[in-house]
Amino acid sequence: MSENPPTKAPWLPPRWFIRTAWVVHRALYRVTGGRFALQRARPEHWGTMRLTVTGRRTGRERPVILAYVEDGPNLTTLAMNGWGEGDPAWWLNLQAHPDAHVVWPDGERLVRARAAEGAERERLWTLWRENNKDLEAYASRRATPTAVIVLEPRDG
Repeated sequence: MSENPPTKAPWLPPRWFIRTAWVVHRALYRVTGGRFALQRARPEHWGTMRLTVTGRRTGRERPVILAYVEDGPNLTTLAMNGWGEGDPAWWLNLQAHPDAHVVWPDGERLVRARAAEGAERERLWTLWRENNKDLEAYASRRATPTAVIVLEPRDG
């Protein structure tokens, strides 16, 4: 009986490249008015949205471009920090100020953020895994679990 050979971890670009890509993506959003930076989610692939949060220390608006997957009326995203250690600043900000604003291909929306827990987290993780075959391998690069964030519509 033979064992499967160990799978090689998927390649990730260096951290400086990932951070530069985030800056370029936000600039592309600003320059084009969002026409080329946002992408609608499809059943087999995540989309991109612009999330604006309130800074936990400064109180200023902090925009970030993130991947999302729809879950009924909610949008979900992963607090992956480019698969680096620690939580991304936008998630730390949302923990302090959970009300935020989303711009996505279907329009704009006010949202309230929370971390998915238990069975809901497992269900949403599976949904994300359907969109990225390497999700488990990327997540294994982090010492801590990757939070699955639920952005629920809110009035206002």
